[in-house]
Amino acid sequence: MNQSPLYAAIDLGSNSFHMLVVREVAGAIRTVAKVKRKVRLAAGLDADNHLSDEAMARGWDCLRLFAEQLQDVPKENTRIVGTATLRLARNVERFLTEAERILGHHVEVISGEDEARTIYQGVSWTSSGEGKRLVIDIGGASTELVIGEQNDAKLLNSLHMGCVTWLKRYFSDGLLSAANFDAAIAGAREVLDAVCQQYVALGWSTCVGASGTVQALQEIMMAQGRSERVTLSKLNELRAQAIQCGRLDQLVLQGLAPERLTVFPSGLAILIAIFEALHIETMTLAGGALREGIIYGMVGRKRDCDARERTAESLITRYQLDREQAERVRNAALQGFAQLQLPWHLSEQYGRPMLRWAAMLHELGLCIEYKKAPQHAAYIIDNIDMPGFTQAQKQLLSALLFNQRDEFKLDALERQNAVSQAQACRLARLLRISIILCMRRTEGTVPEFRLEAAGENDDGLTIWLPAGWQQVHYLRASELQDEAKKQTLMGWPTRVVES
Repeated sequence: MNQSPLYAAIDLGSNSFHMLVVREVAGAIRTVAKVKRKVRLAAGLDADNHLSDEAMARGWDCLRLFAEQLQDVPKENTRIVGTATLRLARNVERFLTEAERILGHHVEVISGEDEARTIYQGVSWTSSGEGKRLVIDIGGASTELVIGEQNDAKLLNSLHMGCVTWLKRYFSDGLLSAANFDAAIAGAREVLDAVCQQYVALGWSTCVGASGTVQALQEIMMAQGRSERVTLSKLNELRAQAIQCGRLDQLVLQGLAPERLTVFPSGLAILIAIFEALHIETMTLAGGALREGIIYGMVGRKRDCDARERTAESLITRYQLDREQAERVRNAALQGFAQLQLPWHLSEQYGRPMLRWAAMLHELGLCIEYKKAPQHAAYIIDNIDMPGFTQAQKQLLSALLFNQRDEFKLDALERQNAVSQAQACRLARLLRISIILCMRRTEGTVPEFRLEAAGENDDGLTIWLPAGWQQVHYLRASELQDEAKKQTLMGWPTRVVES
């Protein structure tokens, strides 16, 4: 009998219990089930670290939900781990005995070091980035800090502070006061003092967050139409907004989901302390963490490319895209990007990769039909898991694919916040021109072209082509002239000229 392609990871966290069930499809991991319940196990720990009967009952009740789904997953493809609260609980054996009876599986309580390492693996599989990166995961009773490079964790710690334990310690009176926030931040700084110099000394290029607190922050940023990149100033703004609400039971922040309300202020205080102690400039949300690290550890596939590369490769295979054509359009688009990068102030870090992926995936909608292919492509991007791409990057990619031909739809470019609206429009213009130049779909038919900006901060554009080219390649010449008219009507003067 063939081995089932299903894999399951269960994370018995201090705040929530999670179950993730996946299949491996076309070289990528496809989620088939997710179940999450707020158990707040850490809230059941008393001063002597004994877990209360009520907290255990909440946990067992949640596990009964997981048990049925696990019946279809082979035991060798299933891993169940417990984290900080189960590490601390002195009466943990009582909880584990009943949990294993309910699930029919062994429950492994992992060390803080193993948890941090597995979190980093989940991030490295599902998030892109070059150089060393700092990973932050604020759980219910512990916070993991890891610096790693590629797939290797170089420095890791699991600290005894979390959003549930900090809620009990500093916000137990239900007040969102400046004094409570100051005390929570100071308490976190005291915990961080023992390790922060090691992290500052090692350094990192990028910082990502892999916790519910960071997920909540991204949801707030997106709902408020702001960049998804988290900064200390944004954290302090949210702290001020929370204090204005006065009480925990009156907390309302645009974009903050109701189930995240209770532990958000305590998680926010811990994150502010981390930003201050480690002098972090910006942070984005990771694509995965502990559960994904468990899954990829079981699947055991080779780590031969970054997360976005794997995601794009999976989409190309799954939707049977013409790879050679995609690469032609990509090469033309990146050539144009290089020519206009300086005068148009195009971002090497945020703009270039997204133009590249838009070019590689521009024919995604053809798997449905031709006439509305741009809309179909955008819909697929909007509604599919894309490990390695942040939500803001997905929105930009969707907007570029939606605008790859026909009339410009500025509202889609305005809604994204991965780059400025002006830069998004310029990337869309580059993509459209590149697609036209590559219409022949044959190697060696893309002309030697040059794109020239009218001047600094000017949207004027000249498309230079070889002498006599338009007379020989009448269809593409006509399409380029029509495209130049469309862009000019948008207020972006564009002309096609032969050298």
